[in-house]
Amino acid sequence: MAETIAIGSDHAGFELKEVLKKHLITHGYTVLDKGTHSAASVDYPDFAHGVAEAVSSGAAAFGVLVCGSGNGVNMAANKHSGIRSALAWRADVAALAREHNNANVLALPARFISKEEATETLDAFLAASFEGGRHQRRVEKIETLH
Repeated sequence: MAETIAIGSDHAGFELKEVLKKHLITHGYTVLDKGTHSAASVDYPDFAHGVAEAVSSGAAAFGVLVCGSGNGVNMAANKHSGIRSALAWRADVAALAREHNNANVLALPARFISKEEATETLDAFLAASFEGGRHQRRVEKIETLH
């Protein structure tokens, strides 16, 4: 069974979301598209929450979110327990988010990244693995308030 990736965007990220969705399907992933489904103006939290819920419930292994800057969807997703959404604009930043922070959602800035850069960033995110070790303690502190 193929790994499931939840994906979502607002209107600013719609075109890039569609490119990434096609890329994921071509590479054997099952894609759970949480919208939006057009370039008509929408509110980004609606789609960020849908992706975050899919990942936190286990319906998807990872999530991908796209909005103009990547910041709005990133902030909304990180409101969910168990979600570690990371804003990345380069492959090395995305890989480190997985390796050191155990990120399970990738947020991308549609207005500041090319389709090729976004695809490379997504591939690096999915190819990387959490290193554990000293990073595990730090990741546990993300969820725990003292």
